[in-house]
Amino acid sequence: MPRDKTVNHSKIMAAAKEEFMEKGFEKASMRSIADRCGMTAAGIYRHCKDKEDLFYQLVSPAEKKLRAWANDHMQRYEERIQNGSKIIWQDSFIELVKEIVYPNMEDYHLLIEKSKGSKYETFLHDMTEEAQSKISFHFEELKAAGYNITDISERQLHLLMTAYITALFEPVVHKYSYEEAIDTLSTLEKFFLPGWKQLMGI
Repeated sequence: MPRDKTVNHSKIMAAAKEEFMEKGFEKASMRSIADRCGMTAAGIYRHCKDKEDLFYQLVSPAEKKLRAWANDHMQRYEERIQNGSKIIWQDSFIELVKEIVYPNMEDYHLLIEKSKGSKYETFLHDMTEEAQSKISFHFEELKAAGYNITDISERQLHLLMTAYITALFEPVVHKYSYEEAIDTLSTLEKFFLPGWKQLMGI
C-alpha cells in the first residue's frame, strides 16, 4: 500500500507540474490535474489540502534551496566583516543563480513566473526587500570598519537591488537555455559587480 501511495503521489506531482506550467497557478484546476494523472479529484485530496498546498509541494524545495544558499552567503559575509578580513567580496548572488537556479530553470520558472494568485506571487519582490535590508545593514558595518562606503539612500538602494535581481532572473522568466543563461550571466557580472564593489569601497 505505501508503494502505491508513493507512485500515485509522483503521478500527481508530475500532472500538477504540467498543469501549472501550462496554465499558471491561477487558472489551473484540480479537476484538470486529476484528468491528467487518471485519478479522481477526491483521490488527489488524499495527497494535499488544496491547490495552494499542491503548488507549495512543487515549489517549496526550490525556494528552500535558494534561501539556504542566500542565508549561508550572508552569514559568510558577516563573518568576514566581523573577523576584519581584508577579503570581503568572495561571491555574489550571481553565484547563487549559477549554482542553484540555472541548473533547475524549470522549477524556478514555476516559482517565479507561474505563481500569480498564490502566496508566492511576490516572491522576487520579497527576496529583493530581504536582500536590501541585509545589504543596508552590512553597509553600516563596513562604514564602521573604515571602508569608504558611498552614501546611498534606501530608495536608491531599492532601485539598484530591484534592477540587479530582476536582471538575474530574467532568463528564468523567459526560459533561456542553460547555455544562453550562463552567457547572459557573464554580461551581468561584468556590468554589476564593479558597481557594487565601488559602492562598498572594496
